[in-house]
Parts: sequence; structure tokens; C-alpha cells
Amino acid sequence: MALLRRAENNRIAQGSPADHQQENTGTHPQRRRRRGRPQRVNAADRAVAEYHQLLVEEINLEELSRLDPAQQRVRLERVMSHLVSRQGPVLTSRERQTIIRRVVDEALGLGILEPLLADPSVTEIMVNGPDDIYVERSGRLEKLDYGFSSAGQLMQTIDRIVAGVNRRVDESSPMVDARLPTGERVNIIVPPLALDGAAVTIRRFPTPFTLDDLVDKGSFDQATSQLLTACVKARLNVVVSGGTGTGKTTLLNALSGQIPDEERIVTIEDSAELQLQQPHVIRLESRPPNVEGKGQITIRDLVRNSLRMRPDRIIVGEVRGGETLDMLQAMNTGHDGSLVTVHANNTEDAVSRLETLASMSELNMPYQALRDQINSAVDIIVQLTRTADGARRVTEVATVASRGREEFLLRPLMRFEQEPLQSDRVVRGAVRLYEVPAALADRLWLAGNPLPEFVPVEDGAVCRQREVTA
Repeated sequence: MALLRRAENNRIAQGSPADHQQENTGTHPQRRRRRGRPQRVNAADRAVAEYHQLLVEEINLEELSRLDPAQQRVRLERVMSHLVSRQGPVLTSRERQTIIRRVVDEALGLGILEPLLADPSVTEIMVNGPDDIYVERSGRLEKLDYGFSSAGQLMQTIDRIVAGVNRRVDESSPMVDARLPTGERVNIIVPPLALDGAAVTIRRFPTPFTLDDLVDKGSFDQATSQLLTACVKARLNVVVSGGTGTGKTTLLNALSGQIPDEERIVTIEDSAELQLQQPHVIRLESRPPNVEGKGQITIRDLVRNSLRMRPDRIIVGEVRGGETLDMLQAMNTGHDGSLVTVHANNTEDAVSRLETLASMSELNMPYQALRDQINSAVDIIVQLTRTADGARRVTEVATVASRGREEFLLRPLMRFEQEPLQSDRVVRGAVRLYEVPAALADRLWLAGNPLPEFVPVEDGAVCRQREVTA
């Protein structure tokens, strides 16, 4: 008899009439709390729970604690193999490995989340309660057909996550941001704020892609890649704009790969995700307050401190508050070539949002002065969009053409012109290159990074005149 069938028969035989009556009448507390959601506590979950208890009774915890993580996993897998052979019925090789892996993952790692974290195709994991799990693959959401065996098991997994970063989550502190040892960013919110059970959102550590990799994936074309490369090498200040999950950090990492190795780079992030390959990189990460509400180090604190560290370039993972003004001032005071991301729906919204965020500092600067800062600091805005087919694309590259306290004026350098969607829901379109302003073309040329011949340049540019003269 298969293990799942045996566990199911044991449950039916051992269950009390009161339990069956509660389940049939809908008065069972868990069913009432979940408001009709299907219960996923199946025979496999119960078998895992039983074997987990047997494993705890079998092993020597003191001896196990002296081993490193890899040795602990090998030891537990060996013990579990003996337990399954001794306690369980005859299993197929696949059933046996599944039981052993789930029990060991629950004992050492994050339980059923471990296989998802090991799957490179999964970019985000969303737990909406113990029996409702979604993942994102290729920009599309997929609902899994399994879940945690109980709300208690989910809370045990959450406790294991927050314990690794010396945080806590309970009714008095129901929201927390954390980071897994492997770099994944985690957001957790628990009852009473989360009505249907604890919610966990895990953003996978972004794979470091080069600009050529992104061209191969269809994020933009070769001409856009060469344009962005020239802008970074010429030390233009670049703002990467886009919504949540559009690939801002991935593009920021790819752009940073064009920075010369001899420059000193300071990166500032909420959760360290950038993976720069240059030899001279200083990585800074903000710190949330402790359980007493003290000890917080914000992005703004780090931006201010970075100015005393003699950086050639400053890279900020994202600006979302008063640190925007400090970043703009850094761009205007000798730190050309800095990179930053911001949440915005298009390039026009990006400059307006920078203005709004900069006004959130304690300095009561008039909007005209803030506009002057942005016009002087920002050179290029790259807009990312997640399209209907789930792909992440660069839909526009624009330059800030306004100066001083003028109203914001953006001139497009590249734009992705989408065609109407067909029945296959695949987004198609063409990239249109616009004329590069003479001032920008001259700046690139003087820095030794001329534009490719197929990129149009405005008449009157020094580089164009010298080509004609020559």
C-alpha cells in the first residue's frame, strides 16, 4: 500500500466523530477562519509531520549543532533514509526522495519554499496564507497546487526567516523586511493586519545580466545598448525608472558593468542586490530600527556618508524620500556618472517624482530651486515597462533638455512603439531612434565615446562638423 493511502486511512480511522461533524457542518475553527478556502492538509503533509517528529526523537541535537550546514543535511538525510525504510511501507524511489527532501528542508531550511528558492526560473514567491502560494515565472503568475500543512508550520518558517536577521514578528510588530542569507529580499505581514493568514513575499536575488544578455532577451536592441554604454562611459548621470518588478535593479547592474575598473564606486541599497564586478567597490546597506525602535540607518544617512568616502561614482538602489535631494546635490558636486532608480510610470512622471521626493527633506526649498537641481543633475532617464506578455522592456530613453529653473523638457532618444496585441497576446513593436541633441552628442564625443553612425545626431554638433571637415 502506498504511503499516501496508508496515511489517509490512518487519519480516517483515528479521527473523532466530533472532528468529522465539525468539518461537515462548517463549524471547524480553521475552516471558519479561512472562509471556505479548500484545505490542503493532505496525506503527504501528515506523513511529513509524522516523520519530522520521528526525526527529532532520533537525532542528537547537541551533536548535530557541531556540524556545518552541509554536514547537517547529509546526516539528516541518512537518518531519514533509515526511518523511511524502517517505519514506512514500500515506496517508489520518487516518493522516498520527496519525503526525505521535505522533512530535511523543514528541519534545516524553509520547508516547502526550499525547492522554489532553488528553481532559477522562479523570480518571486508569494505566500498568501498557509494554503495559497503563487510564484512568478517569466513575468506571469502561477498558483501552486500545494501549501503549508498548517498556519503553525507557516509561522515556524517565518520565525526562522526573521531569526536569521535578529528581528521579530508578532502582533506588536506585525510587519518586517528581511533578507535571506542567499540575498533574497523578504517582506512579511501577519495577523491582525493580514486577515487571511500570514503573507510572505520573497523577491529573488536578481541574476547578473550584461547589456548583451539583455539584448539577447529582447529587452532592447543593439543600438540602445550602444547608446546606454556611451552614456555610462561618458559619466552621464542616469536615472532608471519603472514600476515594481520591471527589472530596474537588473538593468542598473548591467549598466554598472560599463564603469571602468579604475574608478571607486560606492553602492547604497536597502537590501544589497547589486553584484558589481569591478575591483574597487564599497557596498553599503541601510539598517532598520531594532525591537526598541533605535539604531536605524537610512538611505539618506548612507548617501551623506558616502560623500566623505571619495567616490568616483555613487549608485543608489532606489530613492524614495528625502535622500533624493542629497543624491541630486552629489550629482551636481563632482560625482558625475552616478546611477539611481526611481518608481515611475514614464519619463515625465520620473522627473516630477524626483521633484516631489526631493521636497520631502527637512529643507524647505522652493520647487523652482528643486527644478534647478534636477535640470542640472539628471542627464538620461531610462524607462522600463513590464508588457502584457510578461516581458521587461526598455520602452523609452530620454534626455533632460531643460536648464536652470525652466519647466521640465525631455527629448526622446529612443522609444519602443508597440503594435496592437494579437490573439497570441505577444507584444510586438519596433524601436525608433530619435535625433541626439548636439550638446549631448558633443559631450559623448569629447569623452571619447562617440555615437554609432546609425544613431542620428542633430545638425550643429561639434562631432558632426569635425567629421565633415575631416
